[in-house]
Amino acid sequence: MIRSHPLLVSLVIIVVIVLGVAGHMILGPGATDFAGGHRVALANYVGPGPAGVPEELESASMIAKGEYLARAADCMVCHTAKDGAPYAGGRPFVLPFGTIYSTNITPDPETGIGNYSDQNFLNAVHKGLGRGDRRLYPAMPFVSYTLMSDADALTIKAYLFSLKPVHAPALANTLAFPFNQRYLMAFWSTFFNPDKRFEPNTDRSPEWNRGAYLVEAMGHCGECHTPRNLGMALNQRRKFAGAVQAGWRAYNITPDPNAGVGVWSDADLIHYLTLGHAEGRGTASGPMGEAVDESLSHLTSGDVAAIVAYLRTVPIENSPDLPAPRVQPASEFFAEDHSANPPGKDVYEGACAGCHGWSGISPVLTSATLTGTRAVNDPTAGNVAQVILHGGQRHTADQSVNMPEFGSAYSDKEIASVANFVTERFGAKGSALTSNDIVKLRAAE
Repeated sequence: MIRSHPLLVSLVIIVVIVLGVAGHMILGPGATDFAGGHRVALANYVGPGPAGVPEELESASMIAKGEYLARAADCMVCHTAKDGAPYAGGRPFVLPFGTIYSTNITPDPETGIGNYSDQNFLNAVHKGLGRGDRRLYPAMPFVSYTLMSDADALTIKAYLFSLKPVHAPALANTLAFPFNQRYLMAFWSTFFNPDKRFEPNTDRSPEWNRGAYLVEAMGHCGECHTPRNLGMALNQRRKFAGAVQAGWRAYNITPDPNAGVGVWSDADLIHYLTLGHAEGRGTASGPMGEAVDESLSHLTSGDVAAIVAYLRTVPIENSPDLPAPRVQPASEFFAEDHSANPPGKDVYEGACAGCHGWSGISPVLTSATLTGTRAVNDPTAGNVAQVILHGGQRHTADQSVNMPEFGSAYSDKEIASVANFVTERFGAKGSALTSNDIVKLRAAE
């Protein structure tokens, strides 16, 4: 009977495979399932609660608490366009299937959230439902924010409602069909948004639970650092293994000793998260630089320590394409052999050597040292090229960083060549960028 219906058998096999793949994605682990143990509702947790503001702010006003939590949730970066009013939206997010613009979350009643009730706001944060139950795209990280407590979400709302209203109509998204059909997000959310609040783990310390809440519910670190599955949802089976976002690579932040942060000391991690730089490890640029400047650097020392404590416990994930960073300085052969002229050397000599040095150890600023940094030891050289294109103007507690942008000064071919030169000379493995790669990075702006 089976032999007489080979087509039917083939269809059954295909259906089983499709259902298996779908089930594997949909039934994946939750954000903190890796830790095992017993979890309880926030209301039933005995001990210092992981949600809310730190002890230092317990007596602060509702608005001050809301500002702190909005910083922890990194709301302003995504909802502020370049040179635009804070929280007024309009920032573009370039995706493979089109561009999405962030929305106005100032209390303007017409173009912002001024007419949102508490339930409206909770629906947006937890369920991805905007004005008039309009489905939001997961560029708004509601799948992470769904873990946020109702109280914290409404405290953020109180802060946002204290801001000056800005009349800023939403810009039209340019998504291709079928991604421009918002109703489809109802199906996506059914499969991939658990719509449940954070549950503390009673078998873990209060510091671990606070760190888990800050990383998963507030800071939504996985939205950049965790790869996505075929359904474009976070693949928690490869938690924090790294991913590419808008042309920037968000690196592996698991305890892997080669590709991740396993060999970073606690002091390295704390310094990086609060100041955007860890000597011999790297300097935050691009989206991570914004996260440090507008969010992480504003957290208390206790909260940053809790984040580090939590990150230390996530499962190790390897990134096979990332070699262990080369830590020794490059030789000084250019001082002896001026005939050596590899591609990119002339650009490096004219634009880069003054700050970064020929050995990779900066004679000017520790934050400009290239030796040992993750980006320079990434054979894709994507982040190196991004920094060359866009530069980086940042101000930390101990020094100012003003890396000029060279995107308008050099051709795509020149930028590719100098990025390749940097990774070859100072990294563990050279890159092979082409001018076409630079064109794609420019398009992702």
